[in-house]
Amino acid sequence: MENIILFDGEVRTALLPFTWTRPVSELRLGILSIRQKWERVLGGKGSFITEEYLSDKYPISMAEDNYIINGAILPTPELVARIRALDVNEAYVYDDELVAARIDKAQFDRLLEEEEVEELTSYELEGLELLQVRQLWDIFLLNDRAIRLDFELLTQGRPSQPLSSSNTVIGEGEVFVEEGAVVEGATLNAAAGPIYIGREAQVMEGSLLRGPLAICDHAVIKMGARVYGGTTIGPWCKVGGEVQNVVFLGYSNKAHDGYLGNSVIGEWCNLGADTNCSNLKNDYGEVKLWSYEKEGFVRTGQQFCGLFMGDHSKCGINTMFNTGTVVGVSANIFGAGYPRNFIPSFAWGGPGGWSTYRFDKAIATAERVMARRKVPLAPDDRLILMRVFEESARFRHWEKGA
Repeated sequence: MENIILFDGEVRTALLPFTWTRPVSELRLGILSIRQKWERVLGGKGSFITEEYLSDKYPISMAEDNYIINGAILPTPELVARIRALDVNEAYVYDDELVAARIDKAQFDRLLEEEEVEELTSYELEGLELLQVRQLWDIFLLNDRAIRLDFELLTQGRPSQPLSSSNTVIGEGEVFVEEGAVVEGATLNAAAGPIYIGREAQVMEGSLLRGPLAICDHAVIKMGARVYGGTTIGPWCKVGGEVQNVVFLGYSNKAHDGYLGNSVIGEWCNLGADTNCSNLKNDYGEVKLWSYEKEGFVRTGQQFCGLFMGDHSKCGINTMFNTGTVVGVSANIFGAGYPRNFIPSFAWGGPGGWSTYRFDKAIATAERVMARRKVPLAPDDRLILMRVFEESARFRHWEKGA
């Protein structure tokens, strides 16, 4: 079994708020997380080079022979073939950025001890397309391609469970149903791309599904939902209403009516009934988005760009999110009107004003929410959230006058 070590790199800050609580390679695009993709294509076990406060939950594991891989890069067959051809202490770079290397333990020990190391033999990657997450919006932009790659990776040579006659399948594309999934009375259009339905997932009657689409293990699509292509419904999510080109990382709910498009939703989030998000400005102009890297709003180059919500955040019924809104970790949003389009972590309130979500109350809520899925809030998770609470305080402007 290969030993795979995935590093965050400088892109981590640009991918906040999702990387407040996980390494870059734990982001989900397509059906699998980036780490899970590399584990499957290389036949190994992954570990992490990440921020110190994340390293107890996401530790590093070294072996005599190690593949070191940029955690923001998705594997493609061409890239995997080149990485497999690496000899020990050789590396691939692209535009002076490390893509992958193969390093022995002695070399790695010297690196960790900040001792002099042998120079790696580096090769520039040429004539190769890299699928790399550099900005928040790359997550939904790359998701269509990621679903197709993962679909082939997971289903090749395996039979799908049959769909019952209560369903309608449109198009010549592929639909793959894992064992234990229940799909009844749905319309599945695979003409534009494959549809993957994971283990123990449930698609309720009246659902309209269009590929490429990933419905991961134990996810639920509610009655009458309309889910368009380029969408991933992560494990244990519940989704209803209208959804287009959205990535739900896992364990989050948008169970009721309302529109969500060109968006990314973290874990343990809940969107209240009839929550809507604009993904297109009234003047059809380019969307600007808050950047933690620049600590200001940046141009996305995108006409369609919706909501980015960090882990454990919630919003009340009838919440209206403006085009290009970034919500941090463990925010609680409610009230009439449009909230601001950058909401810091542990914010409590809405258009009527903001206060700080007390850490003890936020933790108590997280424990109750996670207990419903029989998942404990581990001590490592609590410490991570405490660090996020402290690090994000400088963005809660209302605290400065307190």
